[in-house]
Formats: sequence, structure tokens, C-alpha cells
Amino acid sequence: MSLPSFSFRKILLSLAILFLVGTIGYKLGERKALQVVPILLKPIRNREQPANQTFVDFSLFWDVWGRLQRFYIDAANIDTQKMIWGAISGAVNSLDDPYTVFLPPKENKEFKEDLGGTFEGIGAQLDMKEGRLIIVAPLKGTPAQRAGLKPFDWILKVDGEDTINWTLAQAVAKIRGPKGSSVKLTILHEKAEKPEEVTIVRDGILVPSVEYWMKSINTISEISGTTSSARLRTEEIAYLKLSRFGDRTNEEWLKAVADIAKSWKIKDVKGLVLDLRNNPGGYLDGSVFITSEFLKNGLIVTQTNSDGTQQDYSVDRKGQLFDIPLVVLINKGSASASEIVAGAIRDYNRGTIVGETSFGKGSVQTPQELEGGASVHITTGKWLLPKGDWIHKKGITPSVEVTMNGGTEATSDAQLIRAIEVLLQ
Repeated sequence: MSLPSFSFRKILLSLAILFLVGTIGYKLGERKALQVVPILLKPIRNREQPANQTFVDFSLFWDVWGRLQRFYIDAANIDTQKMIWGAISGAVNSLDDPYTVFLPPKENKEFKEDLGGTFEGIGAQLDMKEGRLIIVAPLKGTPAQRAGLKPFDWILKVDGEDTINWTLAQAVAKIRGPKGSSVKLTILHEKAEKPEEVTIVRDGILVPSVEYWMKSINTISEISGTTSSARLRTEEIAYLKLSRFGDRTNEEWLKAVADIAKSWKIKDVKGLVLDLRNNPGGYLDGSVFITSEFLKNGLIVTQTNSDGTQQDYSVDRKGQLFDIPLVVLINKGSASASEIVAGAIRDYNRGTIVGETSFGKGSVQTPQELEGGASVHITTGKWLLPKGDWIHKKGITPSVEVTMNGGTEATSDAQLIRAIEVLLQ
């Protein structure tokens, strides 16, 4: 039996309406499902504002925090601890001061290892300049030096990641790594037109901060093959290289100085070359300790602090090399504490400064340890040399300027040659 045509049309229309309503309901339900997702926030403690702080509205921060928890596609893998560290780093970086940094526990541990002289990585001192990562100095005998890295090389990329506007802590975290692993750096050498890629295998780095020798001038390899008038001289000189101001520096220094002082006392050496080239600095009190070796008394450095106070650091011990003829070598890799030493020696006319204009870092950072192994290093002041000179971004200009062509390990070290010639005058 066939249905009347109007009844058939009515059934089709009803089915169509049901289909349309069902589709709209599904789509609305689908949209609603996208909008309503449970917020699975972990309990948050210590939201209270610190006492004596001006009003700060954190509503936007918590709004974004909640949205990330709600909408991020991989919310189950959100690491809230890393989010907190990232938020702190962002606040610190907003100051536009490359020396004020927040170090999470891993980076803080590596920083301390660096000052202690033992770590795993490529063996290069890094810094930030104009928003870019640069090499201050490759350490002697390390993978960085063997790969041909030089002071003031720009590191444009690390494993393909652009380094522009990185913090120093980010750079250290990316470049360091376990012994035997490798890292690919995109390097632009100073005055080079094109960058080059260098793959470096990381190694264990154990670098003494003090090296020294006493030799007859005619046996010094850096001068023997040159046309310098000093190459045939038989007098003996002392050479003392200080690569950083770290945890073991003072102890290593005293051992080296004891030998040199003994030879100077019986006039077995003509004088001393103090090599501060590529020394990126370290502890400020270390610079006072080293400078006290050469001065009997007097102001060494003045620190002016963010709270308006001022601290004067003067000679604080009895040194052994007050009157030995002295030449100090510096270059553009000499920074911070090494500039304090060179600057004080210059201001008191205690020795002659030879080489190139130094890096120019005249600020003071105070490391403050935080809960869980992290730390924050805050620029809390600036330091001035004895005559009141603030060398920040200017550096120290040597009285005898000598440009170094090639690395300091080259057999024709023009700066060392000139330093020896000055000692012989």
C-alpha cells in the first residue's frame, strides 16, 4: 500500500528538521566542549605580597597562567616549576642588564663549578654584548681553544638556535654538557665577513687559574724566532699568568709568588710580566688580594652601592713583590676584577700597562642564594679605580699599545715581546 504524496513529503520534512536540529546541537556541544575544560591547577602557596611593597596587580599573570593550564594542547606535560623559573627570568631580563641574572639550580651549580675551575663543556668564558653572545676568552688547553675560538668571536647560533637576546645563563646552559657530547656553534670571527660552523666535542675542564715560569730571555719561544733586540739577552725574567679570580686562585697565587719572590730577593730575575689577557674576572675581593702583592698601602677600588653606601677596599695584607720591575699585559678579553688590578697598578704608577684596551666592565654583581639551589645575581653597584675612574664600557687603555695578531699561544707573541722589551729598558 502506497502512502499519499503529502504524507510522504511531511515525513521527509520532519526527518530533515530532526537532522538539522541534531547537527546544530552536536556542533554547539562540540564548541561547548572546547570552551569548558576543567582547570587542573596544582595548589599554589605563598601568593601573599611581600611587606612594604608598592601595589602590583598580578591579575593578568594569573589569568595567563590559568589559560595555559586550560587551553594548551599538551597541558598534561606542563612543568609548573619551569614556568615559575621562566617568569622570574623574564622579570629579571626586563631590566636590560646582561649582568643581572636569575640562575635555576642547574645553571647555578655550573656557575659555581666554573669559579671552582672544574666543569664539563667546551672551556670558554662567555659574555653578552649588544644583545649578542661573545667569547671573552677560550681557556688554555680546552676544546674551545683547539677549535680555534678567539676573544670577541660572536656566537650567532648554538645547535641551530639564534642566540640574539639570550641571557648569559641560557647560553651557558645550552653550550655546556656532558663529556663526549658535541655542540655546533655558528661563529663570526672578528673582522670576518661570513660566519662559520664549528662542531666541538665537550670535555672535562680542569683549569688552574695561575701559571708561571722563570726563564732566560733567549730561551723564551715567543721571542727567540723574532727580530726583537731582546732575543739574545740572557737575563732571566718571571712570567705569571692569571686566568680568573676563582675559588682556588689565592692559594695557587701564593705558591707561584713564593718562588718568584725568592728569585727576586737574590736578583736572579730581571723583573715580572703579569699576564691578565683574556681574564674575565671573578671575585672582587680576589682583585684586592692580588693587587696587595704589589702595593705597600693605599686604596685599590671603591664600590658605590644601590642603597647609597660606599665601600673602600685598600691594601689588606703584606705582599712580597713591592719593588720588582713590573709590566702588566691586558687585552680586550681582560674584564672586571682583572681591570681593577691593572687599573690600580696604573694609577699608582707601579708598573707599565702593555697590550690592548680592556673589555670595560665596571659593575658589581651580588650573588644571592635562593630556595631549592637557585640564585639571583643582582647588579648592586659600580666600582671606581683609585683616581675615581669608572671604566664601564670604556676599558683601560694601556700606556704601550700593541695589537695582537693571532692567539696568545702563537710563537710570535707581539705583546709579550714588547712587555719584555719594556722590562729591559
